[in-house]
Amino acid sequence: MKSALELLKAYLDNIQNPSAAAALFADDGILELPTVNAHAAGPEQIQNLVAGLLKRMPDFRFRNLTVWIDTPDKVFAEYSVEAFVVDTGKLYRQTYAGVLIAENGRIKRLREALDTAAAIDAFKRD
Repeated sequence: MKSALELLKAYLDNIQNPSAAAALFADDGILELPTVNAHAAGPEQIQNLVAGLLKRMPDFRFRNLTVWIDTPDKVFAEYSVEAFVVDTGKLYRQTYAGVLIAENGRIKRLREALDTAAAIDAFKRD
């Protein structure tokens, strides 16, 4: 059974493949980014959220994982992304802080926080 850290690494590594990323979640698993009002419940909604993100930023990839807390069923980490936004041509530069809760080898909840000012700047058309 995968640990919380193994699940987080698999999610980050598979972000370019929405179905593979979503398959890591439990049937009632949740991906949420409350600072930007994004919430997806269940693998289908999660797959759609990730696919929508990739349409706006096709080169979206996570890197620079720093793990702060690691237990078998919980992990808290920071990870970064730099990707161009198709609609604006601007660089989206962000560091996420995420807490992942695992249950029975699946992601039960992944809650991420980000710098909303950086997001607004990257997605705002001049």
